Amino acid sequence: MNCIIVEDNEVAAFVLKEYIQQNNTLNLKGVFESGESALAYLETSTCDLIFLDIELKGINGIDFIKQLVNTPNVIITSSERNYAAEAFDFDVADYMVKPFTYERFEKALLKVNKIRESMQAFNPDFFYIKQNNKMVQVFFKDVEYIEAMSDYVDIHAIKDRYVIYATMKAMESQFPKNDFVRVHRSFIVRIDKIKEIRKNELLINEKEIPISRANKDAFLKKVNLL
Repeated sequence: MNCIIVEDNEVAAFVLKEYIQQNNTLNLKGVFESGESALAYLETSTCDLIFLDIELKGINGIDFIKQLVNTPNVIITSSERNYAAEAFDFDVADYMVKPFTYERFEKALLKVNKIRESMQAFNPDFFYIKQNNKMVQVFFKDVEYIEAMSDYVDIHAIKDRYVIYATMKAMESQFPKNDFVRVHRSFIVRIDKIKEIRKNELLINEKEIPISRANKDAFLKKVNLL
């Protein structure tokens, strides 16, 4: 799993590098002292995981996440606890308060691996998700909407529901962008399943789904309004 560190504290960056070198599943691709330099790197390169500090020089960690286009998994590494609620609003995989042990580091990696294993897309028409120690095939066309549930997501299909350990960011990156749109921090919907669009909500199979102010403009641009 390719990863990068975005950290302006030399000691904290050194500790992370040591932990990464101890773990044979990680491949460190770069260390960046600012969000701007990391964003410049990600314009031409990709990674699977970002270890991100919040209080950076220049743009902070939250603003950095907002500017990511194809969002990989993010683990926050911060000396402050009070950013946690806001960070989890952006579907980070975990939030580690510095200083943290190698055992805590491994625990965060387990969360990332669960997210990566829960959903694996192999085909433009369908994907597989892990359910009860087996891989279940689900067609994208059958999915009506996805709802966030704390550390899990609830995938509502025409006939079934699937609860998996994942983030909404992971769902956004895996699902076809032409067919699905995020309308709220807790909801992603399939566009052709929308029955009605109201002022601040939409209707899918009798389910009323809120449309947030932050997502409304992008949503309206994506649907075909006559």
